[in-house]
Amino acid sequence: MSYTCTPNCCFNHVCGACGATFEPVTRATGRTVGGIVPPDPLPDAADPTVACARCDSTQVYLTAENAAVCAQCGAMLEVELTEIHPG
Repeated sequence: MSYTCTPNCCFNHVCGACGATFEPVTRATGRTVGGIVPPDPLPDAADPTVACARCDSTQVYLTAENAAVCAQCGAMLEVELTEIHPG
């Protein structure tokens, strides 16, 4: 998969397994955490990207507990898949 725009331009993604399209969105939970360290290695550039609902950063990662957190502002986020269309 390749992109012709910046990651925060559009968030329409395609599932590699079934071909369904979807758009992830986040909601701020009101909680924040500090000391966020991005994963090593960083996710592949073709992996689905989502923006932080609080600061719009695309530095959103999953923790070991499978919680979404923004590395830029520390917001704990809920992720929802929207606009799901079967492939």
